[in-house]
Amino acid sequence: MSSRHLEMTVHEQSWPLDNPFRTARGPSTETRVVVVTISDGRHVGRGEGVPIRRYGQDVASSAAELNKLSLTGATTHAEIQTLLPANAARNALDCALWDLEAKVAGERAWELANIEIADKVQTAFTISLDTPEKMAAVAGANAKAPILKLKLGGDKFDLARVEAVRSEAPAARVLIDANESWSASHYQQIVSPLAALGVALIEQPFPADADAILETLDHPVPVCADESCHTTADLPRLVRRYDAINVKLDKTGGLTEALLLTERARQAGFKLLFGCMVCTSLGIAPARILAQAGDFVDLDGPLLLAGDRHHGLSYANGTIGLPSRELWG
Repeated sequence: MSSRHLEMTVHEQSWPLDNPFRTARGPSTETRVVVVTISDGRHVGRGEGVPIRRYGQDVASSAAELNKLSLTGATTHAEIQTLLPANAARNALDCALWDLEAKVAGERAWELANIEIADKVQTAFTISLDTPEKMAAVAGANAKAPILKLKLGGDKFDLARVEAVRSEAPAARVLIDANESWSASHYQQIVSPLAALGVALIEQPFPADADAILETLDHPVPVCADESCHTTADLPRLVRRYDAINVKLDKTGGLTEALLLTERARQAGFKLLFGCMVCTSLGIAPARILAQAGDFVDLDGPLLLAGDRHHGLSYANGTIGLPSRELWG
């Protein structure tokens, strides 16, 4: 790409959810995203990021970070890593540049990244935190989903929630996500029964600043780092605590760092979960091209929305297709 100026525009958008979505941190009825569009005068690239409130981000602060930047056609992905921290704003910008480069080259983004691609991959369908009965009803309505991910809350109903879901979906692969809500005693009480129920993964049981306890606890179910792992810099301290890591582009700050994190995590012996925030297909598309490298895939964000973008990803029978050229990459 040349050194001429790139035109960048930043948009804040709100997308309503199909139903209220609850985690241990509370409910939400919409997702707010920041969209970056980059043009070289002939081609246009787009990227989407979901600012994470847990880290003090919102769409206004993310847009402000981006609008301070001045880009040229010589701007590289390596330079983007230095312009912004690993957050949703950098994710949107980095993925927009990948999209633009793919269009300029007349190739697909996975070809540029030298990634072997699969036409379809299985993804989890997420059931938000609720009573055991209500979570079971959602599981029953999605009983043919190959993978179900359950949001848990660290209270006395967690085991009952998993038991109720398992009774409605006996064949599904079950993952659970505690969103940092558990205590050590809760973990010790619940982990063996969860293993007996065939739970395949426990995601972020403890707060990120209190996860050292995992070095002293048994892991009859593999434990996955989410809030505890953002970039490759986090890996050394996680080796004795976690069995897997959740690679989310809104944490890595884009596809560029996600590619590196995926490689380094595999080298360190971690299993990989590719996850997402609640977002549109534009936010999922870059992670989708990584998904076939995962042991677990949780890229169902658009399924939780009341509507999606034009040319959205194809979801069918628990699988995700490839992004179209019109969508991204």
